[in-house]
Amino acid sequence: MTRKTKSAAALAGKRRGTRLEIPCHSFDLDCGARLFVSPRPGAPVTAVRIHLRGGRSSDPEGRDGLGLLVGALADQGTKSYDEEAISRLLMPAGGAVSGDANGLSGTVAGEGWKLLSEIMASMLTEPRYPAGPVARQKERVIGRLMAEAQDPRVQGAQLLRTLVYGDHWLARPERGTAESVAAITPAQLRAHQRRTWVASRAMISVCGAVEPEQVSRHWNRMLRGWKSGRPHVQTPLRFPAPGKRVAAFTAERAQVHVHLGHLGIRRSDPDYPALVLLDHILGTGPGFTDRISRRLRDELGLAYSVSAAIHSSAGLAPGLFRAYIGTSREHVGTAVAAFLEEMHRIRREPVAAEELELARDYLLGSYPLGFERASRRASFLITREVHGFGESYLEDLIASFEAVTIADVQRAAGQHLWPERCCLAAAGPVKQAELRRALG
Repeated sequence: MTRKTKSAAALAGKRRGTRLEIPCHSFDLDCGARLFVSPRPGAPVTAVRIHLRGGRSSDPEGRDGLGLLVGALADQGTKSYDEEAISRLLMPAGGAVSGDANGLSGTVAGEGWKLLSEIMASMLTEPRYPAGPVARQKERVIGRLMAEAQDPRVQGAQLLRTLVYGDHWLARPERGTAESVAAITPAQLRAHQRRTWVASRAMISVCGAVEPEQVSRHWNRMLRGWKSGRPHVQTPLRFPAPGKRVAAFTAERAQVHVHLGHLGIRRSDPDYPALVLLDHILGTGPGFTDRISRRLRDELGLAYSVSAAIHSSAGLAPGLFRAYIGTSREHVGTAVAAFLEEMHRIRREPVAAEELELARDYLLGSYPLGFERASRRASFLITREVHGFGESYLEDLIASFEAVTIADVQRAAGQHLWPERCCLAAAGPVKQAELRRALG
């Protein structure tokens, strides 16, 4: 079955007069997977995205990183192509493919979409995970994980996730640990792939100079024998009650990496557009124009790198509000106090009209640029399906950005920023007692 839709967003219509059109043809494949094809005549690159519901939430307890390795090592050889054949075929075609816990991503130049699709379908349905290549790749992954285990910024961020999410899978290291990855075997990779990479969980998007019906026939033929498997069932979302908690990763370094935050929002939250603009005003504005950068970087001189955001990590599950700064030990208290003061201020006082318009102009001017890439369009079609957004979602989102008012920003700040219930994690030459004093 096929269905054609078109998401046509008038991006910054009042300001730029531009439009972004993402036509989409939807197909239900015989195996049970969903296929989305976005034709773009004349496009120099075709992108293919394969998404499997569940991702790293399907990792068994104690095997963190298993899902990531299933995706990342799928290119080490399949029943139809060994590792060298994949590289030999894709390289002359300007192609590349990679994988992670959520599935596979690939791009190819010119008219090579059939070759890319055939290789990715083989990686999806018949990866081999040969012992030798898996062992070599695991050594590289373990080396990076061992380095990250001593990296204060990485460990500070991980501590914040643990403080906010507790024992939920969202608190686990996204790539696992050196110990958990070292224990994973090729047999476990194959078993996990057979259980989780099944048609009932799969969504495929193709964007480029392609003919939708031809793409559908090709994927239907390649996946006709793919097993449906068990659909993904989302685990209950249970997190610790919001409240003040602190944790420290003590290391002898020149500076302290400070992570302040609390539970955030889902991507489907109706306040999402207002919070995107709030983030630009508060902590992610261009060229250090946001309040956090002006206050902590320019006025107080505490650090060069500083940020704060709530919308960027939003997904099917709540993300995080996170404020970050790297600063000296003696300035940790000052930095935390400044973060909290700016959170209180944007809740208490309406933002200036000039601030809102600057943020809106930047957002609506820059937002279309990402959609120039075929990979961005392919990812968008998956995102829309994953979240159950309607066909007019992109158009509605842009209209929502245009419609956000000063009152909307203040209301969203009051509802979603919780300065009195923040967690504080820091890594470097710092102790928990210092963090408790800083948090108050």
